Amino acid sequence: MFPLMPDKSFPLTGWGTTAVHAGHRQDPMYAHQVPIYASSTYVFDDAEQGMRRFSGKEAGYIYSRWGNPTMTEAEEKIAALETFGLNLNVKGILHSSGMAAISTLMMATLKPGDKILTHYSLYGGTNEMLNSILPGFHIEAVITDLRNPENAAKALQADPSIKMLYLETPANPTIQCVDIEWLSKLAKQHQCIVACDNTFATPYLQQPFQYDVDFVLHSTTKFLNGHGTAIGGILLGRDLDFMNTRCTKVHRLLGGNANPFDAFLLIQGMKTLELRMDRHCSNAMEVAAFLESHSAIAKVNYTGLPHHADHTVAKKQMRHPGAMLSFELKGGLEAGIRFMNKLKLCVRTVSLGTCDTLLSHPASMTHYSVPKEEKEKYGITDGLIRMNVGIENIQDIIADLSQSLET
Repeated sequence: MFPLMPDKSFPLTGWGTTAVHAGHRQDPMYAHQVPIYASSTYVFDDAEQGMRRFSGKEAGYIYSRWGNPTMTEAEEKIAALETFGLNLNVKGILHSSGMAAISTLMMATLKPGDKILTHYSLYGGTNEMLNSILPGFHIEAVITDLRNPENAAKALQADPSIKMLYLETPANPTIQCVDIEWLSKLAKQHQCIVACDNTFATPYLQQPFQYDVDFVLHSTTKFLNGHGTAIGGILLGRDLDFMNTRCTKVHRLLGGNANPFDAFLLIQGMKTLELRMDRHCSNAMEVAAFLESHSAIAKVNYTGLPHHADHTVAKKQMRHPGAMLSFELKGGLEAGIRFMNKLKLCVRTVSLGTCDTLLSHPASMTHYSVPKEEKEKYGITDGLIRMNVGIENIQDIIADLSQSLET
């Protein structure tokens, strides 16, 4: 391995500095940026070196499904950001998507008969995995409102089959927040694994590892990349032995590996994460205030608003309430479709985390496959709009929202 740059003797004391420099190694050909190592496989000096690599006695690359230098820099950079200031070492494994990272997590840690305790508001893909895929492996989900501590305590006390507490906070698309610290402590009392999806918050706004969670995961497609140029995911864990053995094996055999091209784009995006998130967040606060005062809006879900039910929890565990919000239009499905069709600057799409402002209609898009009764039970109404507030000038974002809300 070539030396890290800057030298380890020089402390990276700033979050933004860490985002720029962490994980970077001097390139043997002296390239300024990490090269895109577009190679499927790696050569050995001799047969004995091949034996040492395959046996694990010598560090080094063998096959890009197992690891790649470009991917390694991305993994180490995210690990450094998730543990910034925590005096903790974690290992990250880059994946082809956030769902691939979740798949590795579930397959590496659970067995038939185990159950997962989780909050009712989840990303649609995660929800579908819990309800449609994992039951085929005899792994079931126990779904409740984890904002109420008593619900979590009762579920864990009543069912010793629960082996994992899976958190997603803030949640997609309702922006609900749960108390990571309290729930993690409770889960550990019942010998449960704790995993947290930190996609919406990013490590700049929230660091779940400080609350003793075991795993943190991201869809790196979103804010970490920041430009909508690549799909990706990462799973990070604090048990280094487990990550280097069982978790690595499952990841390799499931085949959900990342690739060096997307890893390169991810690395470049993360260098501006601090700057982007500051602008995203300041814009989001102004957008939330505008929407709350508008007569066409029934409800605004943004934890930065003091009256939001999860405001105190978000303030406790997040640097800022974030860039994501959702709001409910008066008039239901027709109002939602009409509003979406009138947008001129803001973009109609299902993703999030990019520099431009993105809006989606969960009832007809991300949560289309979820039964209507279940959607409504969990606060996903026909008139709900999810919004990723971008980094454009705030007056332009509000002007587009204003004209789209006109009847």
